[in-house]
Amino acid sequence: MSETVVHVLRHGEVYNPEGILYGRLPGFRLSELGVQMAKAAAQGLAERNVVHVVASPLERAQQTAEPIAAQFGLPVGVDERLIESANWFEGKKVSPGDGSFRDPRNWWVLRDPVTPSWGEAYQAIAERMFAALHAARVAAEGREAVLVSHQLPIWTLRRYVERKRLWHDPRRRQCGLASLTTFHFDGAKVVGIGYSEPAAHLVAISPTARTAKGA
Repeated sequence: MSETVVHVLRHGEVYNPEGILYGRLPGFRLSELGVQMAKAAAQGLAERNVVHVVASPLERAQQTAEPIAAQFGLPVGVDERLIESANWFEGKKVSPGDGSFRDPRNWWVLRDPVTPSWGEAYQAIAERMFAALHAARVAAEGREAVLVSHQLPIWTLRRYVERKRLWHDPRRRQCGLASLTTFHFDGAKVVGIGYSEPAAHLVAISPTARTAKGA
């Protein structure tokens, strides 16, 4: 069987001057630098045989998909399964070192890091992302597809495919802004996973790259 390739792209930097965990909240769009990251990702895929482009319904993902779709003369599809994970802290300012995790009022929410208790279950994220991955494989059979999603769903999908435990240290995720996690298929079987950062030169100058919330 011929190889099918599905690239799963994390969106670019988001304009978030208040520094909140934006999650699934509407209205959070790419910053000017984020738009450039999306264009860099498109350039990184320019020589690929992309025939299918689908994104999370959130604005930042749709925006990131647009230059890729335009480059190949394709529409941007929407797949709800690619959406950011639900999170109890959505809309709040929360980050390591700000005291949120030491506040007794939040301890009940943080009681279970394995499921986790503060948001959508890792298993549920993995299953919906895996289904979206295979839908794209079928749509692009023998060629290539691009899915645009968010950091936690992409990293959870990768760990699921690699048969690793799903709970993890968020600081150790290999999923930078506008990065590509690429799945190679032989038929319906994943035979390889790659990772690249076509916008690394832009991420390096992003003031929010290390602390992007709800991404």
